[in-house]
Amino acid sequence: MKYCSTCGEKVELIIPEGDNRQRYVCQSCEAIHYQNPNIVTGCIAQRQDKILLCKRAIEPRHGLWTLPAGFMENGESNIEGAARETFEEANARLENMQLYCVFSIAHINQVYIMYLGDLIDGEASPGSESLEVALFDESEIPWQEIAFKVINENLRLYFEDKKKGVFKIHYADISKQSDGSFEVKYY
Repeated sequence: MKYCSTCGEKVELIIPEGDNRQRYVCQSCEAIHYQNPNIVTGCIAQRQDKILLCKRAIEPRHGLWTLPAGFMENGESNIEGAARETFEEANARLENMQLYCVFSIAHINQVYIMYLGDLIDGEASPGSESLEVALFDESEIPWQEIAFKVINENLRLYFEDKKKGVFKIHYADISKQSDGSFEVKYY
């Protein structure tokens, strides 16, 4: 951030009085500009023994597979956002949605909140952000072509829980290590 969105003057990165974190502060009007994590919401849409994946038509990770998910919009609840993203990316409607996973990804300032839901009538087709969509069982998942670590973790947990016959809510942090690998810490 270089300029104040309130008055247009330059900002500087400082720790404001009474705070404990660096913030962008306007040198002129003294407005403090707080930046907070983005919420990503989505769903594992299931139909019988298969789940819905979308092949990305956009960057980042164009051409790789993901669960339908995206940034939550103002004016919608998290679960509404997950249903909207599933419809936008796969023209699919859901029912029986329930909270499934919450992942904090501090190094990219995101929180992923994922749901489980039942795909209504098994209907899905590519939306504007997808090259293709398909239903996969566990043996068909293109594991080497999954777009994001957080999606890989959601899928892994889903199939583990499915084998146990119990879907519980999962909470974890994903952090990127200096060597480029990821560490996942579950709570």
